Amino acid sequence: MKKVIFITSNLHKVSEARKIFEENNIEMEHRNVKYYEIQGSLEEVASHAAKKLAEKLNHPVIVEDAGLFIKALNGFPGPYSSYVQKTIGNKGILKLMENIEDRQAEFKSVVGYCEPGSKPKIFVGVVKGNISTEEIGDKGFAFDPIFYPEGYKKTFGELDPEEKNRISHRGKSFRKFVSWFKKQQKVIK
Repeated sequence: MKKVIFITSNLHKVSEARKIFEENNIEMEHRNVKYYEIQGSLEEVASHAAKKLAEKLNHPVIVEDAGLFIKALNGFPGPYSSYVQKTIGNKGILKLMENIEDRQAEFKSVVGYCEPGSKPKIFVGVVKGNISTEEIGDKGFAFDPIFYPEGYKKTFGELDPEEKNRISHRGKSFRKFVSWFKKQQKVIK
């Protein structure tokens, strides 16, 4: 089976992805390769990055971009989630949400896969939920302590990594990729 190279600087993402790849006997190599990221939707960013990096490394690659979309804030921070996390963090989001009753939100993850000379493939995972009124939990990373996934009384920041990975947006997008990837390998044999 072909090895895929996962390009990211986020070691939390590597840990979450590695578990899914290992469960499916797919070899994954992590690399932190600098690249110019375009502005746009998560799909546009992941597609562009996968294509450019596959060409640069001359090897099949995957990238993943994710965002938190808050309904009452018109989808903010969305594709700017990483920047917002670095600048105002969870406390800033909670401040923006003060006195707002509708706390609906969703996490979205987009995996982009590309082989050199090919068109990128996109795999999307979404988990709906709500924004908490305070940070709760010290597991996970980024917005995890302020996000209650639908049907749970715990934030992502309170869930064990295995449980989070089973239901998370990233877990969903990577499992969709893995399912597709395994089918492609069977076709090639």
